[in-house]
Amino acid sequence: MSEKVTQVSDSSFEKDVLQSSKPVLVDFWAEWCAPCRMLAPTIDAIAEQFGETAGVVKVNVDDNTATAQRYGIKGIPTLILFRDGKEVERVVGATSKESIARMIEKHAAVASA
Repeated sequence: MSEKVTQVSDSSFEKDVLQSSKPVLVDFWAEWCAPCRMLAPTIDAIAEQFGETAGVVKVNVDDNTATAQRYGIKGIPTLILFRDGKEVERVVGATSKESIARMIEKHAAVASA
């Protein structure tokens, strides 16, 4: 995992995601989830690409059930982009680096404007 990707827990979600001054992409995943493992290098690449303009964090749904339940995570991987403490976009299932990048660019540009 990239050093730019932070593991977030139920107890740190509020501070690390909802109170962040920049958009934060949250990857809801689990160790046993094959599509999650396939998506991991993409998440790392996104973190490297957007490290200055957006945060990238992972939430293990097995270890952090309260946060997963709070956001209605039914299938994984689920990617949710938060800005100003609110969910602004959600993607369920593995997706391309390009579509994740477009999602972040749309909201990071607004945040920095």
